[in-house]
Amino acid sequence: MLRQQDVGHRIVVRRIVGIREGRPLFSDALGELVELSETHLTLATAQGQLRVPVAQVHRAKRVPPTRRPTAAAVVALERAADEAWPAPTRGRLGDWLLRSADGWTGRANSALPIGDPDRPLPAAVDAVERWYAEQGQPALINTPLPLAAPVGAELDSRGWGSRPPTLVQTAPLPLPAQDTAVARNGSAVAGAGVEPVTGADVEPTSGAGAEPVPGADMELVAAPSAAWLAIAAGRKGGLPDAARHVLTAVDQVRFAHAYADGTLVAIGRGTVTGQGRWLGLSLVEVLPEARRQGLARAVIAALADWGRSAGATHAFLQVEQRNTAAVALYQRLGFTTHHTYLTRVAPH
Repeated sequence: MLRQQDVGHRIVVRRIVGIREGRPLFSDALGELVELSETHLTLATAQGQLRVPVAQVHRAKRVPPTRRPTAAAVVALERAADEAWPAPTRGRLGDWLLRSADGWTGRANSALPIGDPDRPLPAAVDAVERWYAEQGQPALINTPLPLAAPVGAELDSRGWGSRPPTLVQTAPLPLPAQDTAVARNGSAVAGAGVEPVTGADVEPTSGAGAEPVPGADMELVAAPSAAWLAIAAGRKGGLPDAARHVLTAVDQVRFAHAYADGTLVAIGRGTVTGQGRWLGLSLVEVLPEARRQGLARAVIAALADWGRSAGATHAFLQVEQRNTAAVALYQRLGFTTHHTYLTRVAPH
């Protein structure tokens, strides 16, 4: 039977769909497992999202992906993601990265155990714990799976906890059905995209390729406005000085501002890292009173256009696997799970 470790992977499910002449009728479904609970499992299939009661599951198992990323590909994408979300305080443990940003977001305050720590694994974990104690922070380690499975086993033996799994998803550019109108100033007012990125509530949309938003003006700039930062602070529970570094200390970065009647109502952030290959999407947010108007689609489209113009060939985002609505929408945009990571938490 399936386990939480299977979330984010391709599975096949044989389910009972009826009874005929006293015998069960079966139907098979193939897709990406996006949620697993005690009562239901949810798949993102080629035909859309499918929610199956556990009581109807006859058999279910993980199947090989159509193309499994190599260890080198996982390392390269994790490095690009680190460049896109740079912590101001950093250390090294061999190839491992140590990151601190005054506790603002798990990604910027966790060790990234990829490569050789230049010492035995138990000693490496000891060193991580000491480094974070010196920062006055709890020790966190992000473990990309299955690459960092040996690290995870060591942490299990020490009683480390785990936050909900995060899916690292990717898609080629342009996104499917992307249809943007680009103004002379380089801003886009329509196109493909969904809200949110990285796990906020999803804005219901009618799908990719929406019509331009009436009365909406889009602006992409290299530095966030005070109003942009205020919306981000509301989303993240404040913005310490370290957060401003995380947001802005990237060579190629753009902050999307969507205005309605002169008021900022939607934001987003895009970066190009990984030797120019990867467009990273983050902090796409639409104010509650402005949702259901396609603004998130316009924000994503503008950032995707900018990323392509900067030379990016692929986009990535990070989303919690339990955000099933977002995962299903990203699938419609062509995003698939490249790999999964767990944020591990040291015991108190």
